[in-house]
Amino acid sequence: MSQRVKIKQILLSDKTDYEVTVKGWVRTFRNNQFIALNDGSTNNNLQIVIELDTDPALQRRLTTGAAISVTGQVVASLGKGQKVEVKARELEVLGDCDGEKYPLQLKNRPSLEYLREIAHLRFRTNTFGAIFRLRHSLAFAVHKFFNEKGFVYLHTPIITASDAEGAGEMFRVTTLDLKKPPLTVDGDIDFKEDFFGRSTNLTVSGQLEGELGAMAFGDIYTFGPTFRAENSNTARHLAEFWMIEPEMAFYDLKDNMDLAEEFIKYVIRYALENNREDLEFLASRLVEEEKSKPQQDRSEMGLIEKLEFVLNNEFMRITYTEAIDILKNSKPNKNKKFQYLVEEWGTDLQSEHERFLVEKHFKKPVILTDYPAAIKSFYMKQNEDGKTVRAMDILFPGIGEIVGGSQREENYDKLVKRMEELHIPVEELSWYLDTRRFGTAPHAGFGLGFERLVLFVSGMTNIRDVIPFPRTPKNAEF
Repeated sequence: MSQRVKIKQILLSDKTDYEVTVKGWVRTFRNNQFIALNDGSTNNNLQIVIELDTDPALQRRLTTGAAISVTGQVVASLGKGQKVEVKARELEVLGDCDGEKYPLQLKNRPSLEYLREIAHLRFRTNTFGAIFRLRHSLAFAVHKFFNEKGFVYLHTPIITASDAEGAGEMFRVTTLDLKKPPLTVDGDIDFKEDFFGRSTNLTVSGQLEGELGAMAFGDIYTFGPTFRAENSNTARHLAEFWMIEPEMAFYDLKDNMDLAEEFIKYVIRYALENNREDLEFLASRLVEEEKSKPQQDRSEMGLIEKLEFVLNNEFMRITYTEAIDILKNSKPNKNKKFQYLVEEWGTDLQSEHERFLVEKHFKKPVILTDYPAAIKSFYMKQNEDGKTVRAMDILFPGIGEIVGGSQREENYDKLVKRMEELHIPVEELSWYLDTRRFGTAPHAGFGLGFERLVLFVSGMTNIRDVIPFPRTPKNAEF
């Protein structure tokens, strides 16, 4: 098995006249002689040439989807479209594939909707091969960036008793008998009888625990799964997704924005340098997809052009108050084209507002700062005006919010007062407040939904197509 050479390696080289063993899946078999073989290392197939007098019984097994092993000589190709091919000396079918039942036939180009129903097989298509190689590179670049910056990678808990966002939309974790749970004298479920001795949930964020790490290591980051029990059946929401959450001691809001912008540009640049072939494929795919849209709905830039535009431009930085003024006076608002009209300061911005600022007004990524305290979380640093907090959101074209972050409130008394105003139980978060009691320091952090990043870089339009096995309302297949 260890002798196998990956197809990408063979195709990248001009070298010929050497023997290799390749293994992969048959894409096509034509004229009883030419096999297009793919092993997932690249979207490009390697042509295998077999002898015409090869055993007919073996030839019948060379169906689309069959797994095979081939040993043979790499030679210069006489055909168009490839520099080299392999002249087979030995061929073995490792796994047969029933051509009548296999759902990925080239003659029926399946829709993305159909492929979501067979997510266990969609990796074998060119589109999803490109997406998930790209996802891998972006994930690797995340770790590379923070490692080079001297950050500590902290694994925060997936099962937690706290709700970092105060959202209340959490998945409960329990071992209690749901048909006959133990009850208290008041008739409530007695979680003291549960596995952890208290009510627990799947985490919505690793931020609070991340802050504990930052108060010891200085700079940490988390990168793990998070869960939201929102009943949102949209192209932008998942119930299970991955979050990148750095927390940095001795950072203020400006430091936080600078790091977030540098980070996003770093991972996009890494993808452009290391996944050019996949990005070019996805760019071509996007062009074809957009041909069916009305002209006004088509992207002004191609995929690679859009990514390079992000790299080559400073993100626009404006306050929430400035954004509200722009939106209130915008044509879509005055002409009542927005679904949610912007009428007064304090409005919680919707995706349509965020995308207008990015795509129509500034035509570049935007960082919004200093939001009203009333629409932001309890842990955000309060500004001197008593109305706003040192929050920042990064808005991207086609996505809306891709990053949310803030300088954290390091003052114990202010933080406790804010928690009491929002009825957040102070005693239950005493462990979190200890960071403000014992050696508090200014600190900041942000969260980036990894799937939204992959969505932007890949040019896909549905978030379910950039995670291997999407978890959405009424869907937990595989």
